[in-house]
Amino acid sequence: MTDHVISREQTGPAGRYTIRHGEAEAELTFTLISPTLISADHTGVPDAFRGTGAGVALVTRMVEDARVKGFKIVPSCPFVNAQRLRHSDWADAFQA
Repeated sequence: MTDHVISREQTGPAGRYTIRHGEAEAELTFTLISPTLISADHTGVPDAFRGTGAGVALVTRMVEDARVKGFKIVPSCPFVNAQRLRHSDWADAFQA
């Protein structure tokens, strides 16, 4: 996996995590459901990032933020849900 610089942006109830490389951008979008619950809505990784682990890095960052900031994740995005199932050690960050 490549080291990625991940940014978090939020405007009102919507936000996203991004990784930029040149003009290419990978993102994981989210919506705040409540102060303690976030829906991971969509992960988009362009071909320029394929094979770099960018998608997993975005989900990992969201999981880390959930633990630090005290919110739970609703895995509405199929990619996020698949990663949740692969990483049993992330169970504490997801809504039961």
